[in-house]
Amino acid sequence: MGRPREVYYKSMSIDPSAFTMAIGTLGTAIGIGAIGAAGLIGMARNPQVADKIQSAMIIAIAFVEAIAIYALVVALILKFVV
Repeated sequence: MGRPREVYYKSMSIDPSAFTMAIGTLGTAIGIGAIGAAGLIGMARNPQVADKIQSAMIIAIAFVEAIAIYALVVALILKFVV
């Protein structure tokens, strides 16, 4: 007749964690790319302040990367708790 219901319930609990990581890392990658591109454009236009731009860029990238860590935590909660 088909698979038992437990198999379907298990597959439904795995899919949200994969979807969470996909969306979380995709958004983070786009954000880091935008920050890097803007930083490089700023450094090319004004090389005298490249050090300040680079340090601000690294801090901004760290904040954006935190979003991926939050997505990982949510995905792990969805996978192992729910």
